[in-house]
Amino acid sequence: IRVRPLTCAETRRGDRQVVHSLGDGTVHVSAARHDATFGFSAVFNAGASQETVFEGSGVRQLVELAIDGFSCTVFAFGQTGSGKTYTLMGPLTQGETQPAAPGLLGLMQRSFACLLEQSRSRGSDLVLSASYLEIYNEQVRDLLSPGPPCALLLRWSKTRGFYVENQLSVDFESLEAIHNLLQQGAEPRRRRTSAHALNRHSSRSHALLTIHIRSRAVSTHLAPPSTYPSKQGTLCFVDLAGSERVKETGSSGELSVEANNINRSLLALGHCISLLAKPRGKRTHIPYRDSKLTRLLARSLGGSGITLMIACISPSSRCLSETLSTLHYASRARRVTTRP
Repeated sequence: IRVRPLTCAETRRGDRQVVHSLGDGTVHVSAARHDATFGFSAVFNAGASQETVFEGSGVRQLVELAIDGFSCTVFAFGQTGSGKTYTLMGPLTQGETQPAAPGLLGLMQRSFACLLEQSRSRGSDLVLSASYLEIYNEQVRDLLSPGPPCALLLRWSKTRGFYVENQLSVDFESLEAIHNLLQQGAEPRRRRTSAHALNRHSSRSHALLTIHIRSRAVSTHLAPPSTYPSKQGTLCFVDLAGSERVKETGSSGELSVEANNINRSLLALGHCISLLAKPRGKRTHIPYRDSKLTRLLARSLGGSGITLMIACISPSSRCLSETLSTLHYASRARRVTTRP
C-alpha cells in the first residue's frame, strides 16, 4: 500500500487525514462510522521516497526472478489521482528536455537500471526487448508502432494463452534506449490522458509495458550454442487507469464513456480476484474473458506468474469511500496464490 500526501487543494479545502500507517505493514482508517485496520506485505506512508518503495516492495526481487526465467508482473491500482503513474513512472513533466531528478524516478526506471546492472554482473548472454500497449475503450493499441496507434486483435492459443497479434517488440541494450521507448509510448499523442475535476493528468487507458528477457548461460567450454541452457522471463508493468465516480470528476461526453469502460474493466478484474482468492477446492470458473484487461492479466493473476499489486490511496476524508474500496480490493488480491 502506498499512501500519497494530501494535495494543496485538499489542505486548502480543510480535508482531514483519515489514513494512518501503524508500522509493520498495517494501515488504520479512522473516520465517522468507519474504524478499520488492514494488514499488508508493506505500507509506505506519505513521506516514503521512490527508492524506499522500490527496495521495500519487492520489485528488485521480481527483476532477479524475471532474469531467472519467471513471468513477473507489477501493477498499480487505485482511484484516479492516487499516485499510480507517479509511483511507476515518476513525474509526468520529465522528458528529453526536462529529465526528472534521480530521486523522483519511478519503479519502472529503477527496475530497468537494476535489470541492466544484473545482466552485466551475472555474466549471462541476455537479449532484452520491450513491448508497450494500452487498452483504451476496450481496444488494444500498440504504443510503439510507427504512426498513430491502431487497434490490434487479442487472440487465444493453447500454448501461449491470450496474446496480442502483430504486437511490435523492440530490442534494447542500454538504459537510454529503454527510457526512450517508455517516453515514446507515454507521449500525450499516443497514451490517452485527460484533465478533469480530480486529476489534471488522468490516464484514460490501462498501459502494459512488458520486458522480454531471453538468457543463455555463457559457457567456458567449446560446446555448441544449442547445448547452452536457456531461460525466457518477462517483467510486466501495468499502469491501470484509475477508478472514478463520473459525478465527482464532472465528466461528460467522451470522458464519461471512457470512465464507464475503465470502471467496467476494473470491476471485471475485481471479480476475477475475488474468485481467485477463494480456496482452490471452492473455485468456480474464472471469467477472464469478461474484459481485455483480465484476458491480458490472466497468466499473472491465476497462472504461473509472480505478481505484485501496489495499491495507491489518498489519505483525504473526502476520498474515504474510494480508499476503503481500494483497501478491500487489495486485501482480496493478497489472498490469491499462484504456482510459479
